Amino acid sequence: MLYSISYHSDSDFFFKQVVFLLLGAGILFVISLFHVEILKQHSLIIVAGYVGVLVLLAALLFLVHPTRGIVGWFQLGPVSFQPVELAKLVLILMLAKYFSVRHIELYRARHVLISGTYALIPFLLVLQQPDLGSAFILFAIWLGMVVVSGIQFRHLLLVVLGTLLMAVLAWNVALVPYQKDRILTYINPQSDPLGQGYSRIQSLIAIGSGSWLGSGIGRGLQTEYGFLPVPHTDFIFAALVESLGFLGGCIILLLYGILFWRLLRFALSRGSPGYMRPISNFARLTVVGIAIWIFAQVFVNIGMNIGLLPVTGLTLPFISYGGSSLVSLCIAVGIYQSFFTRSH
Repeated sequence: MLYSISYHSDSDFFFKQVVFLLLGAGILFVISLFHVEILKQHSLIIVAGYVGVLVLLAALLFLVHPTRGIVGWFQLGPVSFQPVELAKLVLILMLAKYFSVRHIELYRARHVLISGTYALIPFLLVLQQPDLGSAFILFAIWLGMVVVSGIQFRHLLLVVLGTLLMAVLAWNVALVPYQKDRILTYINPQSDPLGQGYSRIQSLIAIGSGSWLGSGIGRGLQTEYGFLPVPHTDFIFAALVESLGFLGGCIILLLYGILFWRLLRFALSRGSPGYMRPISNFARLTVVGIAIWIFAQVFVNIGMNIGLLPVTGLTLPFISYGGSSLVSLCIAVGIYQSFFTRSH
């Protein structure tokens, strides 16, 4: 799909992504050879990584000029680096470490507040970029890991109320006008069909024109003639369904389902006879966090492609163009593979 988009737009998305894929696959393989459990005994490594991504996220706000209204990328020659992708993984490791050593004390509200602070700092920095989609993923990772770790119902209720309060504050303080317009046009995209509603309308047209079997790779009119915006990143699912049809879209969802099932099967395999060694809480929570990250991002991206959610600018994991996203996901899968290999 990226090759087709690159060919018709005279860009180098495909060749760059091949390089990122090879790099990510190599890193995945190397990480899988190491005993990642060592991170639990050496908290300094995780803390250093956490502080490092905070510094990078803060530096973006002062050193980088906006790209499409967002200060989210460092430009390193021909390659750009998006720190928030690494921040998602580091936050997972930070929370897994925190919860794994305090799992019997999670009935206390202070642990929810402390873990929430770990997530709140990068959340606010990302919201200032402003990158609403990635900020939501950071929140989803924290909330999901808190729930899995054993939060009490009354504390969960306070989290929900706090979330609603933060949403109101974000609307009035943090969100910039174009983000508010995206949310409003989500409700009624025809109110601005050539402006904020354009992306959603063109995405739905592309998906609808794919029918059952699609028009074929490189033959989708919405994609190849430039009607569908950013088909290599935000709307690559719409481009794929236009080319591969409803059946192709279902196959993609099936593949994500298999990946998600494999991650959860490992994380929930307490006492399973298929595992020769006990799985630590750190490994379990880390894999749960990775599953939440991938699922939440798939859900939001496909949701905005099919018109169920507002356009937020999130990429589709493993499929959209983007080196930072692909390499970070490969690192996450490498960590899972390391845990998995040593559990047998």
